[in-house]
Amino acid sequence: MEWLRISTSTELVRVATDEIVYVAADGNYSDLVLTNGKSRKMTFQLHFFDEVFQQLHNNMFVRVGRSLIVNKRYIHVVNLTEQVLIFSGQHISGDLRPIRVSKDALKQLKELLEEEKGGDYE
Repeated sequence: MEWLRISTSTELVRVATDEIVYVAADGNYSDLVLTNGKSRKMTFQLHFFDEVFQQLHNNMFVRVGRSLIVNKRYIHVVNLTEQVLIFSGQHISGDLRPIRVSKDALKQLKELLEEEKGGDYE
């Protein structure tokens, strides 16, 4: 398990990367959504997380469109018709609702997941 340390001028946030389900852009901020269903507003844009995740030894995160980074470990359903992404997994204990994603971004994600070898992440 790897830890993500995010330091600002006023706080230090430590979170296990296994506990991150997704990070969603919110203007100049980002919402970090965890497996327990809690969300934490961070004072960083999405590209900050994209760069940090690229440095992980076991990077399970993928950028989906311009406003979302998801942990592939928790992707349950990619639905192009309804344009939603549904998360599930044994570590998810919170109430995570499906999130709406653009059709093009979902199509690219679906193709990426179909091409990967050994689809089990648990």
